[in-house]
Amino acid sequence: MSLRYQKFVSEKPQIHPLSISVDEALSTELEKQQQGFLKCTVCCGIIAAVILIIAVVMIVLGFTVLHIKNPKLRMNSVAIIGLDQVNSTDLLNRNANLTVVADVSMKNTNVEKFKFETFNSSLVYRETVVGVEDVPGGVVDARKTMRLKLVYEMMMAKMAGDPQFGSDITAGKLMVRSYTRVNGRVNILNIIKRKVTVTMNCSIAINVTTWGIADQDCKSHVDI
Repeated sequence: MSLRYQKFVSEKPQIHPLSISVDEALSTELEKQQQGFLKCTVCCGIIAAVILIIAVVMIVLGFTVLHIKNPKLRMNSVAIIGLDQVNSTDLLNRNANLTVVADVSMKNTNVEKFKFETFNSSLVYRETVVGVEDVPGGVVDARKTMRLKLVYEMMMAKMAGDPQFGSDITAGKLMVRSYTRVNGRVNILNIIKRKVTVTMNCSIAINVTTWGIADQDCKSHVDI
């Protein structure tokens, strides 16, 4: 072998292996993908847990704090006033009227105000309206009770015009009914809104001898 050939061989460049093999590159990429998938799974789990917690909280609030409860009407007492200034004979002869005063409670058990519209309450004898009281609209604060004083002028002339009036006087008892209807609305956090109508029917027995209230019985009903 000549000297020139030996020199060429000695100067031939050396080929070194790659520092990272193809398998190692694929393994690293797969590991990165697995880490990304794990992070995505954790994030999705956290989001799902938060949504579930919010849903549970809303359900609980819906059945407790945010649950709209029906307002309640109650007649605490009813009385006839001013009898000392009225002659019983005048009453029977239709020359005078009776003043009936009812003490009524309107209870709101909600966490927000109950706003009610102007309404009226009527006194009815048999099928004839013999007295009406108009009540302006107002607001019952949250978890409060409002007391209302209803004053009726019961017109004896209208009562005496009924064919059964004489027999009722003879029996010593006049049966009248009061009918009250209240329309209102409850609005909780501007999220839950509901219109409510509350009605109250009361049967009132008036003793003709003393012209006092012998008995009363009331029933309330809510329309949603």
